[in-house]
Amino acid sequence: MHPKKIPLLTIERHHFSFPSIFIYGHTASGKTYVTQTLLKTLELPHVFVNCVECFTLRLLLEQILNKLNHLSSSENRCSTHITCETFNDFVRLFKQVTKAESLKDQTVYIVLDKAEYLRDMEANLLPGFLRLQELTDRNVTVLFLSEIVWEKFRPNTGCFEPFVLYFPDYSIGNLQKILSHDHPPEYSADFYAAYINILLGVFYTVCRDLKELRHLAVLNFPKYCEPVVKGEANERDTRKLWRNIEPHLKKAMQTVYLREVSSSQWEKLQKDDTDPAQLKGLSAYTHVELPYYSKFILIAAYLASYNPARTDKRFFLKHHGKIKKTNFLKKHEKTSNHLLGPKPFPLDRLLAILYSIVDSRVAPTANIFSQITSLVTLQLLTLVGHDDQLDGPKYKCTVSLDFIRAIARTVNFDIIKYLYDFL
Repeated sequence: MHPKKIPLLTIERHHFSFPSIFIYGHTASGKTYVTQTLLKTLELPHVFVNCVECFTLRLLLEQILNKLNHLSSSENRCSTHITCETFNDFVRLFKQVTKAESLKDQTVYIVLDKAEYLRDMEANLLPGFLRLQELTDRNVTVLFLSEIVWEKFRPNTGCFEPFVLYFPDYSIGNLQKILSHDHPPEYSADFYAAYINILLGVFYTVCRDLKELRHLAVLNFPKYCEPVVKGEANERDTRKLWRNIEPHLKKAMQTVYLREVSSSQWEKLQKDDTDPAQLKGLSAYTHVELPYYSKFILIAAYLASYNPARTDKRFFLKHHGKIKKTNFLKKHEKTSNHLLGPKPFPLDRLLAILYSIVDSRVAPTANIFSQITSLVTLQLLTLVGHDDQLDGPKYKCTVSLDFIRAIARTVNFDIIKYLYDFL
């Protein structure tokens, strides 16, 4: 029996599309590039707006309307500038602009890049864009591009749910292929691919940002080529090339993300063999950019490592009453906990402190546990095993006080007032 053939669904330009699409993923995962390329290749009428540039409601609405007006205007007719101050005016003006013949019989796409900034604007803006197709009775789709998940957007009062699409991070194989396309013409593709393989072997565990890796590849490639240029090695002598580049890549590990050294400074460092930590403002591996909740997990881990367990009630429980430090100070605890070093703590204590210090409500999801695992992988936490079969895993926080204070400043958290040694 032959399988039944299912006819393909043909989608025409005049068919109504989904009212709103939410696309999210980490930075440099291809969201903006893929969206722009798709819309341009298919020659679909679209407006692309960056919400960082349009930081007020008026700028955002006027930018969309004027770009649409430019699309609908004929070559012989100069389009006039449209002013718009409220979302109600936007709906009315949007209907007028999309009456043009060039936009009448096809879907119009509005792309809002860096859409997380919409949350700081008027409360009716996000729900309005989600239902724009319904409000205007026009064939329009709004695409939101963001680095954070949809759950952080959803209003408490409820709203129209968009179609959610996730862009995963590039795998190491994907990054290898993408970065290998940038090889200089004077060198072979295999030679540059071998260099990229070495670069990813060093940086992939701490940095998966394509833009940052591309910057590091350009910055360190001249040093990798140095033995070949001097005639001390050929392109196939990978061992000698690795020995030459290894110490410089270790230095570059200290400059990931924050750009506290410029490209010219970095070239000078490589020539002079200077320790990058000697540069003003450089702060070792505080450059490892952590997700939002990972920062709080690390802060909670530090507090659990350096505070006695019985002080948790004092710091994290509301209405605990007055408890004097001298009342529960034992002889062996007169020495500073920071001098004794970090102590192991169970997972449930870590989570309890985390829930106390985070402003928003956090559910113990797989995402939280995966971030704890990532901190262990980055060696910011150490897994010290089980005491017995009934206990869960225990951890230690391995970072310094200066490092944790730098992390705490990025989330406006005053860690000192929660540390027992600083009472």
